[in-house]
Amino acid sequence: MLEHELTALRGGERVVTERIDGVRSVALGLWIGTGSRDETPSRAGVSHFIEHLLFKGSSRYSAQDIAELFDGMGGELNASTSRETTVVYTRVPDDHVEQALDAMVDMVFSPTFTDVDSEREVVLEEIAMVDDNPQDLVHDLAGEVVFGPHPLGRPVIGRAEVIASIGVRALRSFHGRAYVGENVVLAAAGNVEHQHVVKLLADRRSGVALPLGLPRKPLHRLPAPGLCFQRKDTEQYHVVLAGPGVSRADDRRYAASLLDAIVGGSASSRLFQEIREKRGMAYSVYSYGSQYEESGQVGIYLGTREDNLAECFEVTAAELRDLGEGNLRPGELERAKENLKGRLMLSLESTSSRMTRLGRAVITGTELITLEETIERVDAVTADDVAALARELFAPEALSAAAIGPSERRFRATVERFNPLALARAA
Repeated sequence: MLEHELTALRGGERVVTERIDGVRSVALGLWIGTGSRDETPSRAGVSHFIEHLLFKGSSRYSAQDIAELFDGMGGELNASTSRETTVVYTRVPDDHVEQALDAMVDMVFSPTFTDVDSEREVVLEEIAMVDDNPQDLVHDLAGEVVFGPHPLGRPVIGRAEVIASIGVRALRSFHGRAYVGENVVLAAAGNVEHQHVVKLLADRRSGVALPLGLPRKPLHRLPAPGLCFQRKDTEQYHVVLAGPGVSRADDRRYAASLLDAIVGGSASSRLFQEIREKRGMAYSVYSYGSQYEESGQVGIYLGTREDNLAECFEVTAAELRDLGEGNLRPGELERAKENLKGRLMLSLESTSSRMTRLGRAVITGTELITLEETIERVDAVTADDVAALARELFAPEALSAAAIGPSERRFRATVERFNPLALARAA
């Protein structure tokens, strides 16, 4: 059974830990409940930019100090930004927890925002790298067409024109409104004592509760399915078929995970077998799902040459309709359940995975349940549950289409046969 302890500090910060016997490492993560969806259009990408700048120096540590400190501990220090969260995380030997946390707290709460211009160039290069990679860029196009003008549809990495012009004052202002009180969670997993971690953070914080200054824009209504195409002289069409998904609070999220495994989330999944293994029409084909506060997104990616484009769409439509009609194959649901449970159990052998599970759940307000209860909920999903969700989420007429490739005319003609409704709204 997984056990965790949770404590709130006077300033509102929360500490959640899980002790794991038999290991000598500790994974630490400082989670901020702010991401790209909390930005205005004129600040698109500021969360990700700030994440970069946290490593450039703080009130007591220079960028060189930070690098040398974690290298000297044999630790791994990194960070990431998503649509709803930002996290700085590390994994260190258990006798270096205090050192690591001291540096991380100073980085996260007291950045000096030095070397902004040099790091600005790094982020601009990162944006250019994504723009040059259609396999990545097409997912940004899919987000735009599914969510429309809502911030959930914008790329997490931001817009080049914003990053090129934003100043230190704006960065400090955004940081000061987001990195506060109840919007912060420290998660730790490994050979660690909960009260010790609580004291370490409390000793380094003022204890003054500050209000969150970034109201999150709710998602009231999603646009109808649409189409988004970017012309590029590529050998393949890089395609994403995407639509609204379930939120992280939706009880159907277990059925959604199983549906994803059946559609294209594993080597034995329908689209991988039908498109790649049996017909050889794609090297990469997969499905995925993302869950947010009040909504989500599902998607199917495939990269294929022009000659195979129409047939790939036909096979995909046939498999999705078959699932929606409740035609699960023998052993298909059971295999998906065992796959999901197995991956979960294997991930729990990692202190980093356990820390991520704790931190993400607490910062997003998601229910934190035991492994045993998770397995019970997975096992409780029925074939009818999966079919009903397939009809709702993966019906061809519910899906938008985004692509990068050489001919928009060819792509539009293919989409028209798959979902003619998507042509009525071009993103």
